[in-house]
Amino acid sequence: MGAGRVLEAVEPTEAVLAEAGVERAAALALVYDDDETNIRAALTARRLNPRLRLVLRLYNRRLGQHIEELLDQAAALAIIGGGGEYAVGDASTTVLSDADTAAPALAATAVAGTTKVVQTDGLMLRAVERPAPEAGRAADPARVADTGPATLALLSVTSNDPSFADGSEASGEQGPLLLPDAATVAAASGRGRVVLEQVSYSAGPALPAGRGAGVVAPFASLFSRRLRWSLAGLVGCVIALAVALWVVTGVHPLGALYLTLLDLFSINDPAVGKTTEQQVLQLLSGFVGLLLLPVLLAAVLEGLGTFRTAGALRRPPRGLGGHVVLLGLGKIGTRVLTRLRELDIPVVCVEVAPEARGVAVARRLRVPVVLGDVTQEGVLEAAKIHRAHALLAVTSSDTTNLEAALYGRSLRHDLRVVLRLYDDDFATAVYRTLRAAHPQALTRSRSVTHLAAPSFAGAMMGRQILGAIPVERRVLLFASLEVGGHAQLVGKTVGEAFRAGYWRVLAVSLIHI
Repeated sequence: MGAGRVLEAVEPTEAVLAEAGVERAAALALVYDDDETNIRAALTARRLNPRLRLVLRLYNRRLGQHIEELLDQAAALAIIGGGGEYAVGDASTTVLSDADTAAPALAATAVAGTTKVVQTDGLMLRAVERPAPEAGRAADPARVADTGPATLALLSVTSNDPSFADGSEASGEQGPLLLPDAATVAAASGRGRVVLEQVSYSAGPALPAGRGAGVVAPFASLFSRRLRWSLAGLVGCVIALAVALWVVTGVHPLGALYLTLLDLFSINDPAVGKTTEQQVLQLLSGFVGLLLLPVLLAAVLEGLGTFRTAGALRRPPRGLGGHVVLLGLGKIGTRVLTRLRELDIPVVCVEVAPEARGVAVARRLRVPVVLGDVTQEGVLEAAKIHRAHALLAVTSSDTTNLEAALYGRSLRHDLRVVLRLYDDDFATAVYRTLRAAHPQALTRSRSVTHLAAPSFAGAMMGRQILGAIPVERRVLLFASLEVGGHAQLVGKTVGEAFRAGYWRVLAVSLIHI
């Protein structure tokens, strides 16, 4: 394969695409920041080459679905009209978003502390390295196949050797072995293995999730503690006056309560000619009624304000702990917030702009939001950073994310910190410096473009890549594909479809039509 050719142009016009060889290309990825530019170029490329595999970067999910269907239909009609020289399946359109593809990795880093994670259908699976079994203990292949998680890889026998600490591999069979069968795993001695395990989050209490969760605020949250005590005291006074009137007059207890309420609201007849006790009780009831009016007015105003706040933004509840503090509710932050709530993880958001696109999502999910600049003193404290499980800074400013991380570390030295940084080299430098300064705390810095790149590359190969896990200097790709159209999978069990060293079916999802 020859060296790649670089073509510089302001916009991907028809002439530019033609000069780039789109008519002869197998795949085209459009990753401009502007959705309109990507759509215009995709329409042009599909007309120039109906069999082209297109990968578009779009943030708008709904628009992306329509564009995907439109381009696939155009490709099918063009190929059929051209005599069917190419199969319709050769042309496909995949719409991706860097926010959607990077959000799972960012959320996984905050929860599991590693990016060696695969997420699908609400599950989070983490790759774990298990040490080699003790010498002299050979495993039964049948037992290895029937119990425990499947072995995805056998580590090289030199993985614990200091002479290979730089990450180099041994030659031949000494290097890592991907997707081994049960017999190979049982016969391996002195080699660690990589397996998948499900990650569960139990660092703190869950918050209400879902579209309809928490629509009506709890009754106790409608009124403040002081107002509730005031209402309770007034109710006690009314009951005491009713009991006293019952004792003095001898009327039925319900009648005594009724008369007391009438006196309370000043709509009863004056106790002229009645006993002194009744007149005193009537005066006391009128006085309690005067006290009741401002309390009722305060209750109404506070209740309306609480409902208005419940429909707008929530504050972090008292006693909250073990949560994730999410900084920034832009494109990336909104997707990360949605992902964290899908995993039922408690979150407190911090955003400087009330009109940010993620604020409405937080309101719908009933997630507490603190409005303010994260670099200002008191904002992270309001998000209860001192009791948080992790700090996830994903604002659009690298300096803001870094400053917030450093300030969070000054408040709590062992805080788990995950930063979104644009440049991958800068992210690596920040990670190494923070790790050296705070060796007792977990720090991760991630570039969104670096996290999203494997998904775009996999889509250009016609695969829906769920994740990639490095094993020493090799990589395991996790993909989702339909059984139909693959002779190696159709009509076979999971065990029969397994081919050691090439692929392995880990899960099956049934589609109900």
